[in-house]
Amino acid sequence: MASFIIEGGHKLSGEIVPQGAKNEALQVICATLLTSEKVTIHNIPDILDVNNLIVLLKNMGVTIDHPSPNTYTFQADKVNTDYLQTDDFFRQSAALRGSVMLVGPLVARFGYAIVPKPGGDKIGRRRLDTHFLGIQKLCADFQYNTERQAYEVKAKKLQGAYMLLDEASVTGTANILMASTLAQGQTTIYNAACEPYLQQLTKMLIRMGAHIDGLASNLLKIEGVENLHGCEHTILPDMIEVGSFIGMAAMTASQLRIKNVSYSDLGIIPDAFRKCGITVKQDNDDIVIPAQDVYTIETFIDGSIMTIADAPWPGLTPDLLSVFLVVATQANGSVLIHQKMFESRLFFVDKLIDMGAQIILCDPHRATVIGSARRYPLRAANMVSPDIRAGIAMLIAAMSAQGTSRIHNIDQIDRGYQDIDKRLNALGARITRI
Repeated sequence: MASFIIEGGHKLSGEIVPQGAKNEALQVICATLLTSEKVTIHNIPDILDVNNLIVLLKNMGVTIDHPSPNTYTFQADKVNTDYLQTDDFFRQSAALRGSVMLVGPLVARFGYAIVPKPGGDKIGRRRLDTHFLGIQKLCADFQYNTERQAYEVKAKKLQGAYMLLDEASVTGTANILMASTLAQGQTTIYNAACEPYLQQLTKMLIRMGAHIDGLASNLLKIEGVENLHGCEHTILPDMIEVGSFIGMAAMTASQLRIKNVSYSDLGIIPDAFRKCGITVKQDNDDIVIPAQDVYTIETFIDGSIMTIADAPWPGLTPDLLSVFLVVATQANGSVLIHQKMFESRLFFVDKLIDMGAQIILCDPHRATVIGSARRYPLRAANMVSPDIRAGIAMLIAAMSAQGTSRIHNIDQIDRGYQDIDKRLNALGARITRI
């Protein structure tokens, strides 16, 4: 198990370019199974979750080439569906939550899909009901294999249908959307997720020949086609990395330029940081964070404590709440962090409390942070990363702390952040990987 040793108290300076978006990459790579023709995808991040999905597709018989850094080609013309029954497939797909998005393309094109209970972050129960209820509406037969603890889906030919999703699940919408492109007739998906990465998937499917109306809305209408063809696609910058870098600059009182962020696709993220008192300047498609010794959290108009909560797009992504929480520990003022979607994502605050942060964990979903305005810097600590987002929050805390910290289980961080230690060290951080 790898670890980071972080010498805190060093300021950052310079420029950094965000990697390609992890969540988009997982969706669009699964979509390559919808066609037998070659699909080229640019700006694929070199991170564990994405690399594991690429290996999984290669073992399924997809021809994959890597012609240049961060660019891959996929051709799913010789998919071996027998591989889906192997122990190797079960082992690999169970370790990767994104593998659930293989179900839609596989059942749409090959009439069969099986996937074990997927892995990923340990952040509480994450329902798959939306995925399977939606695909069942398309006339697929769904069964849970108790012996293998796997979900099995079969269909001779998917049929279009109207559906109102029980929640605006991003991966659920992506799965159903991919399946419906090859279904017979029209499919209507109401209460669909509409995050930028879902929009990107939709644009890619349209380039592949899909007929989809309602881009960027929560009402999608899909007219099924007989087959899809190849295309070329470029992945957006990762908005979670952009937010993480803003948090790092604020916590270390550093000046930082974040390059090529696709600012129009960041939604309310910049304004959410501004509510925390952080100066976020847009310079063309870059974000510039000036060095700030003190940043003051705003209050609501009536003077009550600021609340930062996650919500489906265009609300604030839940993947950044861990960053907002750690940033608030050194702010001037107080804030309530309300993590609505996942009940275990705030439990890592115990480690921040050990580091000297003033945090009250109200319940599994809410934490009140009383900022110290840097009067009481965080202390170094030994920590274990429970998931990707808590891991990066711990890293940010350690970079600002007095002394030398250690973070274990950094494979969790590597799942979502490409060469994060090397990239931050180039800006002045002191992070050693062991």
